Amino acid sequence: MTTPQHVGEQGDLDVGEFTRAIENFNRYYIRLPVVQKLSFTTLSVLDTLASGEPKRLTELARTEQISQPGLTQLVTRLEQDGLVERRPDPRDGRAVLVHITENGRQIWRSRHEDRVRHLLPLIGLLTPEERQSIAAALPVLTRLVELWSEVER
Repeated sequence: MTTPQHVGEQGDLDVGEFTRAIENFNRYYIRLPVVQKLSFTTLSVLDTLASGEPKRLTELARTEQISQPGLTQLVTRLEQDGLVERRPDPRDGRAVLVHITENGRQIWRSRHEDRVRHLLPLIGLLTPEERQSIAAALPVLTRLVELWSEVER
């Protein structure tokens, strides 16, 4: 049985096509050359912590889709490198929250700046209409992330 791939009153969005476009773009985007050579998982954890609130290890393991022992090892390495720190959870003294440090935040910013630097010339090759289309889609893509975050809670 196949799942319908169109949504909207007139089938105005082919979700399969949208997914392929995001996957193709993401394949390129996550492989952009960077100054800081860190693993994808490390960068993903730093991104999660930099763009949100501190997280429990169980939350990070779920969002990063890795095992709890694997995440615990990663957080230990990141803590030793001064990129994150564990602090007691004020709501539950038995639990800890993982916080990004200023050094971790600087790596996150540097990664963002690297990506902007690599995308800028490519974006410059687009027509004004193509750039406007991307600009018009940004609020909707942001809304999709918000909806995903709400569903994941």
